[in-house]
Amino acid sequence: MKKKHISGILIVLILLAGSLFLLNQYQGGSNINYTGFDRNLNPLIFTKHAKCRMACRHIDESEIREILHKGKINFDKSEPDAKPDPKFALEGTTHDNQQVRVIFAPSHRGMVVITCIDLNTEWQCDCR
Repeated sequence: MKKKHISGILIVLILLAGSLFLLNQYQGGSNINYTGFDRNLNPLIFTKHAKCRMACRHIDESEIREILHKGKINFDKSEPDAKPDPKFALEGTTHDNQQVRVIFAPSHRGMVVITCIDLNTEWQCDCR
């Protein structure tokens, strides 16, 4: 009877550990997760809109790279099934303490930066 009880506990612990591992992968804990989002995709390609928004919001390329490598994927703001390229919203805090969201679109050409948003400050911007 004790062996069955211990076996049951071990199975629950193994399932819990596996679930935590998958959750970490899902939330950006690795460079590639099951969504197919590759944080090491090169080159980094900035759209005209992204460059304009970066200038308005005082966000430089190093901060974009920080969010790409360390940010958490916000699936509520992402479009992983978008065609022709999926779009992923990554959020985090930059080295100068800005809370930002960056929209990335992995493509066959590289990692496209679509836009960036300062989550705490509304900046004046004339991007079209």
